[in-house]
Amino acid sequence: MLIPSIYQVRGITHETADVFTLTLTGKEKMLFRPGQFNMLYHFGYGEVAISIAGDPTNQDDLVHTIKAVGSVTNQMQKLKIGDEIGVRGPFGSQWPLSQTGCDVLVITGGIGLAPLRPALLHLLANRDKYQNITLLFGARHPSDIIYKSDLENWEKQGIKVEISVDHADMDWRGQVGVVTYMIKKNIRDPKNTLVFICGPEIMIKFAVQELLGAAVEEAKIFISMERNMQCAVGFCGHCQYGPYFLCKDGPVFSYQQLKHWLMIKEL
Repeated sequence: MLIPSIYQVRGITHETADVFTLTLTGKEKMLFRPGQFNMLYHFGYGEVAISIAGDPTNQDDLVHTIKAVGSVTNQMQKLKIGDEIGVRGPFGSQWPLSQTGCDVLVITGGIGLAPLRPALLHLLANRDKYQNITLLFGARHPSDIIYKSDLENWEKQGIKVEISVDHADMDWRGQVGVVTYMIKKNIRDPKNTLVFICGPEIMIKFAVQELLGAAVEEAKIFISMERNMQCAVGFCGHCQYGPYFLCKDGPVFSYQQLKHWLMIKEL
């Protein structure tokens, strides 16, 4: 997993002005678990850690949704069909999808929906194993909403989807405000609710406060922490978070693992 395998760009979807989804294909089929990530190498520019956003049952297509925020990802946004990139992986831990028979509450904001997409696809494919499935998704503006067709299809297939934006425009007819405001009213059975969270760290902290205030058990709250991952094997140390290396020990953690460190400002 230290030497990149060559994959070819088979499809490109522009989700928003600065978020795009690459569908890759290669000779090597990749088995991955929802929550894991790959290192994508854009030849001549560098390597970045990107969550896998595809269907875990589809080994033919490798899907990554990427936000153009730096030198490497800005260049990746210029890739065309047929271009080649290097892929290392998969790396990291997974969402605890083996915990069945419960309500599942998914809380996310912005590009944080991408690492949760494989989990949502798994939940739909195994719908009979879970009770109520709810997705709370927050975006800064309606134009920042990704996976619009997926969101519509997931709702039709039985997932309760609630979307809120921080700043609405004249055409927006949905909810306005931070996503954490929607948490308590969407918890039916707090003792039997499994929670997955991924998004900005400030959102994660306030989401956890709302969950604990609603009597959701700490052991059933799981968080994806993705920041500063550069080597994927815990060698470079850039992603160290307390005693953990996010790339090697995570990126998916239980809240119980992280609760002490989440309370430390500017860690």
